[in-house]
Amino acid sequence: MSEQPRRPRRPGKPYRRPKKDPVRVLAFEALRAVDERDAYANLVLPPLLRKARESGDFDARDAALATELVYGTLRRQGTYDAVIAACVDRPLREVDPPVLDVLSLGVHQLLGTRIPSHAAVSASVELARVVLGDGRAKFVNAVLRKVAQDDLDGWLERVAPPYDEDPEDHLAVVHSHPRWVVSALWDSLGGGRAGIEELLAADNERPEVTLVARPGRATSDELLGEEAAVPGRWSPYAVRLTEGGEPGAVTAVREGRAGVQDEGSQLVALALANAPLDGPDRRWLDGCAGPGGKAALLGALAAERGAFLLASEKQPHRAGLVARALDGNPGPYQVIAADGTRPPWRPGSFDRVLVDVPCTGLGALRRRPEARWRRRPEDLDGFAPLQRGLLSSALEAVRPGGVVGYATCSPHLAETRAVVADVLKQHPRTELLDARPLLPGVPDLGEGPDVQLWPHLHGTDAMYLALIRRSG
Repeated sequence: MSEQPRRPRRPGKPYRRPKKDPVRVLAFEALRAVDERDAYANLVLPPLLRKARESGDFDARDAALATELVYGTLRRQGTYDAVIAACVDRPLREVDPPVLDVLSLGVHQLLGTRIPSHAAVSASVELARVVLGDGRAKFVNAVLRKVAQDDLDGWLERVAPPYDEDPEDHLAVVHSHPRWVVSALWDSLGGGRAGIEELLAADNERPEVTLVARPGRATSDELLGEEAAVPGRWSPYAVRLTEGGEPGAVTAVREGRAGVQDEGSQLVALALANAPLDGPDRRWLDGCAGPGGKAALLGALAAERGAFLLASEKQPHRAGLVARALDGNPGPYQVIAADGTRPPWRPGSFDRVLVDVPCTGLGALRRRPEARWRRRPEDLDGFAPLQRGLLSSALEAVRPGGVVGYATCSPHLAETRAVVADVLKQHPRTELLDARPLLPGVPDLGEGPDVQLWPHLHGTDAMYLALIRRSG
């Protein structure tokens, strides 16, 4: 047989270096920090954005997209994990975390944004080439092409169990919350399906930036001069920035005369400050001052009445944040680093006491969406003794006729009413005050005497407050 002529070999495509997209690389870096260091996105992202802007790589639109990619991916992680699991041939735990982060960013662009599918896939594969290498980029490409074959509603029909068969698991997948969190929130909220779905959906919405005009130092009218600023819903000191933006660029915030503070947090401080007392009103205590938002507002309110505020925080570095928040307060105050369960002050020293106790943070999932994936039911066992100890110490710190406010940003019944009921059994000379009249105009506060604020009803974090008066 005669030899067939050889066909000429096609020249191979020249290697093309991946194109670096600063927006998506930054979003990936933020997700890796959240995963590797247990960092919080609201603490990691701002310095990354600031550095990018200073380098000239970013404009305002880039910063907005990076923010949406990070927070949107974290909020929808549970849903996206279910979708990705249906598109890979191995358990998700066997997918390297950096690969899963790139996939999740890509799925969010496909199912949670208006970015065209071809652009979402292409940009995600390019990101994978930059941060993972060409080999794993092929895996990312194959998975995202499968995801792109349907929209979010279509995927939810495929990966979420029917509501009639398993309501909690259905809601967990559809609204991207762990099942135990769905159950806990439903127990605390009560009611039927509509209410819990509205609450879970509200947790996945982008929260507005809310400012507080600290009395005697700034006014809400001054803050309303900012771009896209509107009055708060309930607090007279609140102003909402509906388009987000940089609070640090606001003059009053930069000068410490105003601050960033959720409106629910403001209402807790206002309710305690306005609770009726028997006797003098000269000494106030913030026993768990944290980063200092409530302490700064309480300090300003106390100054208007000539009262002294003591702000106590166990961790020295956080006590430093409190001192910074109170710097320039017009009235007398002091910040100390002290354990509120073993306090240095004498019993009966204060007229008003606030303890906003450490908790699981299930009420702040709009601002810290990653917390829903970190917390476990067993965490409640660790917080319970501390919460009871802090409330008991607060009741000992207040004088007869004075008032204690017990607050938490978790609505979990084990952290709210159960704590109050248990501690009051040990302190019989106490009475619960009706907190509802101290929040005028705020609807849907329940049957009292304690109050629970909700994101879907009040536009705030889920804040709980019980006011307790110590009798003689």
